Amino acid sequence: MIIQPRVRGFICLTSHPEGTAAHVKQQIDYVKSKGKIENGPKKVLVIGASTGFGLASRITAAFGSDAATIGVFFEKPAVEGKPGTAGWYNSAAFEKEAQAAGLYAKSINGDAFSDEVKQQTIDLIKQDLGQVDLVVYSLASPRRTHPKTGVAHASVLKPIDQPFTDKTVDFHSGVVSDISIQPVENPSDIENTVAVMGGEDWKFWIEELKAAGVLAEGVKTVAYSYIGPELTYPIYRNGTIGRAKDDLEGTVSVLNDLLKDLNGISYVSVNKALVTQSSSAIPVVPLYISLLYKVMKEKGIHEGTIEQMQRLFADRLYSGKAVELDEKGRIRVDDWEMREDVQAEVAALWEQISTENLEEISDIAGYRNDFFNLFGFNFDSVDYDADTNEVVDVPSIKG
Repeated sequence: MIIQPRVRGFICLTSHPEGTAAHVKQQIDYVKSKGKIENGPKKVLVIGASTGFGLASRITAAFGSDAATIGVFFEKPAVEGKPGTAGWYNSAAFEKEAQAAGLYAKSINGDAFSDEVKQQTIDLIKQDLGQVDLVVYSLASPRRTHPKTGVAHASVLKPIDQPFTDKTVDFHSGVVSDISIQPVENPSDIENTVAVMGGEDWKFWIEELKAAGVLAEGVKTVAYSYIGPELTYPIYRNGTIGRAKDDLEGTVSVLNDLLKDLNGISYVSVNKALVTQSSSAIPVVPLYISLLYKVMKEKGIHEGTIEQMQRLFADRLYSGKAVELDEKGRIRVDDWEMREDVQAEVAALWEQISTENLEEISDIAGYRNDFFNLFGFNFDSVDYDADTNEVVDVPSIKG
């Protein structure tokens, strides 16, 4: 079929198998260009492995350290006449590239919150790898069915205590406008968001992997968070999502106690603001990112997801030196984003930004391009008017 982008709001309803493969290959080539990561991980489990930071982590481990990888995700395969999700195509492309390079790569498609998928993953590790020495937790989901209680939790994106009003942008039309979001009315909204996006499921994974004996001596585990600038605090860090991130970050001490007898360690890495499916859904953030991109590109310090993950692995997790942490015990690879000169310039632009000058003083074009890249579009090497086979298999997933 011929696959073109079809967009509804912050969601692209279609994805392109050849374009996503080009995107994956682009990321692999970047990691290979940086050379091998000395003493990097060799057997890696990535939970949430199909897009964004999870996919970039899997690529970095495999092509930076020759690691065997198992990826867990929840994606829709294509059926005839209907494309699969971008994450499905990403995973298919990754596995094919890994196998061509002689690297072990297998995937599990299912609800990572469930006990069944945890057990399936444990069985695969036992069967093929024995143990893993790195567990990356990078799930991004709007809802979770709790595996112990059966309760379905849905996250909400809201401020707490008072309404929030600021600028936002429709990044498709380029219209800058004010948006107001009412605060949570019921404390259960906060509790549900924490249940979905907090650290409990990460803890469940590590507990079950350890109990099954599939965590290696000296195992590391890392999950991802975000802080951002003060202008996004009301809707992000001080809002419902921020409470969930606090819970995630607080899980580190629990996991460190759990892993002590294995000489293992857990980390939360605070990453840079980037164009992802999740960030596109948050009001204010796309406008902030478009200004941030402008400033960081002009300074020569812009990074995408793959650059962030390669730096995290090479310069932090596996540098051979003590991992530098902030006052709250977090790794900071948002350090370039949060530089005083960068934030001062972004803040100055924020005061000026309007529909009329958006294209001139922001990198909204770069934002749009990165958004479409997520779904396999806007790659020069792909002919989007040509017929393509939408039915693509992930080699390790049968049926």
